[in-house]
Amino acid sequence: MYDRSKKVKKFKILIPLFNDWKSVSQLLNKIDFEINKWEAEVSIIIVNDASTEKRFGLDNNFNNIKSIKVLNMKENRVHQRCIASGLKYICENEDFDYVIVMDADGEDRPEELNSFYKKTIENPNITITGNRFRRSEGIVFKILYEIHKLITLVFTGKLIKFGNFSCLPKEHAKQLIEKPYLWNSYSSSIIKTINDRTFIPSIRGVRYVLPSKMNILGLVFHSLTIISVFRNIVIIRSILYLLIYLFLIFNNISLLNFIPILFLIIFLFTILKVSMRSNISGLKKSLDNIGSVDIL
Repeated sequence: MYDRSKKVKKFKILIPLFNDWKSVSQLLNKIDFEINKWEAEVSIIIVNDASTEKRFGLDNNFNNIKSIKVLNMKENRVHQRCIASGLKYICENEDFDYVIVMDADGEDRPEELNSFYKKTIENPNITITGNRFRRSEGIVFKILYEIHKLITLVFTGKLIKFGNFSCLPKEHAKQLIEKPYLWNSYSSSIIKTINDRTFIPSIRGVRYVLPSKMNILGLVFHSLTIISVFRNIVIIRSILYLLIYLFLIFNNISLLNFIPILFLIIFLFTILKVSMRSNISGLKKSLDNIGSVDIL
């Protein structure tokens, strides 16, 4: 437990959630155990994304977690927008030094919070990301994930190795909530907005309770939202690739050779369409979707 006689840093752990009450109950107990040696004040902010299941299994009988708040959203806004809303709520309503974003299901391992904490001591003004170097999913998901990373690198020039698991100092959190593309993708927003970054090596954990809700279609859409944040770079690179390809096939034009061009046009149109979901007005009004705030 932290020493209250000292001036301590204040951490807010932001957890977006939809129906994973059993998982988050386990997660909070593990967090409480892991932070027992921190000289810091740790509070939890859960963003309940209009769950259809009644909340259960949560209490505040913890030794080290100071408080738990549940932001109950009126309408389901999906994972990434819950993170954006949660960050905005924290920046506007909470006294804090750092925000740690992590998922509720156990895939972001609580034991790695200690690595984040140590990094904040070493680098107090730098954003820290949990870069995956080992994953726990099946072979099909791993292959699709590697394809996603490759496509992202080819069209944006960015190799994004992390998801939501990260730690933001206060100033960086404030910078993010001013960006319209945060409404689309949290990880891409960090890459695009924050240059002062470091990382911890992170292993993707195994879910505590429920099977993953992410299907192939969801994975594809998630990938597109990440890429869409870099829309202008994608347009420039797509035109460049198109010109190079046309030059290469100039002496061998056929209907078959136009298939890659068609795919590129469809891809580019889709990215432009998805990028339109970035909405600074929606982000600024996101707290209007909070129906109630429960303090446990």
